[in-house]
Parts: sequence; structure tokens; C-alpha cells
Amino acid sequence: MKALFFIGALFLFSACGGDEAMIGNRTTAEFESVYNAGKVAKGEIIKAKIKVKNTGDYPLVVGDVEVACSCTLASKPEGPIKPGETGVVEASVDTDKVGMGKFSRDIRIIANTTPSVLVVSIQGEIQ
Repeated sequence: MKALFFIGALFLFSACGGDEAMIGNRTTAEFESVYNAGKVAKGEIIKAKIKVKNTGDYPLVVGDVEVACSCTLASKPEGPIKPGETGVVEASVDTDKVGMGKFSRDIRIIANTTPSVLVVSIQGEIQ
């Protein structure tokens, strides 16, 4: 009896999914792996908008974004990105906390993509 109830509940939950992302569904994404900020002045805040396009068949869900140091902040899109649509990961680099010359700071976007970690490098040169 318990097994029958479990199967019925599983069917009910899977039938109500609609456009929502289901756990385990993998998709693919297209993005620029390098954001070139160019030459910037010391103390300037670099604001990068990283576009992530869902090129797969299932909603793309960004679970987390990770940064390598305290000079960089990043935020993920609020909801799932539907197939064919584009979402934005916003990031900023405080150049006051970065040494002079060329720099590169990585952002790791963790999502239900293949591969599951997308790495974007924010690069520039502080003068």
C-alpha cells in the first residue's frame, strides 16, 4: 500500500512540474569566458554584466557564483533561464584592492549545465 501511495505521489509531483526546472536535468550554455575591462584607473569599480545563454532543452538554473578574492563580488540571476533565453550574472571588481598593472579575476558560475562549472575571467590593466 505504501509503495502504491509513493508511486501516485511521485506521478502527481512530476505532472505538476510545468516550466519549473527538475532536479537532474542538464542543459548547455553559451557565454564569453573573458570580460575585458581594458585600461582602468586605480580605485575604479569595474562593473561587468556577463550574459549566459541557455542553449539546451531544459531551464538553466544558476545555483551559485563564487569569486576568488574579496576584491570581487558577483550575483546570480534570480530565477531559471528558459531554453533559448539569456540571463545575466553581474560582477564587480574593486580595483583599489588590486595591484597595479595587468590583473585577472575569475568568477565560477555553478549551474545545471554540462560542464557544471562555467569560468569567466574579468581582465584588465590598472594604470
